[in-house]
Amino acid sequence: MTLKPLAKSSKLANVAYDIRGPVLDKARQMQEEGHRIIQLNIGNVAAFGLMPPDEVVQDMIRNLPDAAGYTDSKGLFAPRKAVVHYTQEKGVKGVMVDDVYLGNGASELIQMAVSALLDDGDELLIPTPDFPLYTAVTGLAGGRPVHYLCDEGAGWLPDLDDIRAKISPRTRGIIVCNPNNPTGALYPVELLQGIVEIARQHQLVVFADEIYDKTLYDGVVHTSIASLADDVLFVTFNGLSKNYRSCGYRAGWMIVSGEKRHARDYIEGLNMLASLRLCSNTPGQLAIQTALGGYQSIKDLVAPTGRLYHQRDLAYNLLSQIPGVSVVKPKAALYMFPRLDPKIYPIADDQQFAYELLAEEKVLIVQGTGFNWPHNDHFRLVFLPNVDDLSEAIGRIDRFLAHYRKRHSA
Repeated sequence: MTLKPLAKSSKLANVAYDIRGPVLDKARQMQEEGHRIIQLNIGNVAAFGLMPPDEVVQDMIRNLPDAAGYTDSKGLFAPRKAVVHYTQEKGVKGVMVDDVYLGNGASELIQMAVSALLDDGDELLIPTPDFPLYTAVTGLAGGRPVHYLCDEGAGWLPDLDDIRAKISPRTRGIIVCNPNNPTGALYPVELLQGIVEIARQHQLVVFADEIYDKTLYDGVVHTSIASLADDVLFVTFNGLSKNYRSCGYRAGWMIVSGEKRHARDYIEGLNMLASLRLCSNTPGQLAIQTALGGYQSIKDLVAPTGRLYHQRDLAYNLLSQIPGVSVVKPKAALYMFPRLDPKIYPIADDQQFAYELLAEEKVLIVQGTGFNWPHNDHFRLVFLPNVDDLSEAIGRIDRFLAHYRKRHSA
């Protein structure tokens, strides 16, 4: 009997995650062949020698013998209570322990929250450039991602007029990524208030990704959008992956706040989905209370004397010196999103551009269209490597771009 090909679900037709996409597959093949690749593609913090706080690791070790059983589907009480205290410090009012869900990283909870909301054909407003998970989970939920513009000329801040223009009768919610991945932008209070007013007028759920809320530079302050109103429904995501250098612990949380009375059925859906996956991993849950209550070592890394601060400045300065390259200096997070002047770099396919950079210079980046940016003129760079490796990597990018200019000059 001849077996027919086993096809993947049609729900995956528009799903892409180029941060771990085909260019990375090529990089892995090259590594297996013995090449040393400088990876600037993913914010896997510990892989660059930035390790979790010792007290967090020790608490997990001490508690591990008692962590083999299931917990409540929303998570253990103590870490959820710690998250409540954290939200109070951020100025978010009215949050109770029952409003907190622990998950296997913020990404699992984002998918849960979107799946519980959308029916087939419903629309979700998503920034462009985006963290591609948002677009992927919207499609998997049967929804339609509608991308609103973040304006590079305004420091990558969302364009409120463009958001308004993208709203339709099928729009159910809006995703706000602040601090932003991939641009490193931090949103001012006035802008956040404008987004809240749009959500209020159109009865939208505000999904707030705040995973980088402590990774801030130059003394800037992060405002949680959920602290600005109590008459809009907010679903806020955070976790230990970035601020606490604990990506592999898969310890995240989701907070439902604001106008919850009219959202009882939606919240019941969240509870159903939380129960279906039984619970998040218990060792990761055990890290949360210690992390939130302990010394916040991220402050040392982002201070003017800190490693992340120096690496950000180095990457910004070196990229800005390359002809035809411009970049908005990040105020937060671990990334920047440089622009390649199309008059100097006539790139028709930015994934092919990333392939060529990888092949010629052994540097791995993610092309801008991998973040649902509509043009072939950007790429995302992660500035996590130490200063020597970062200098070497950007030097190779500089050399590659010099050759590219020479090949494509008129």
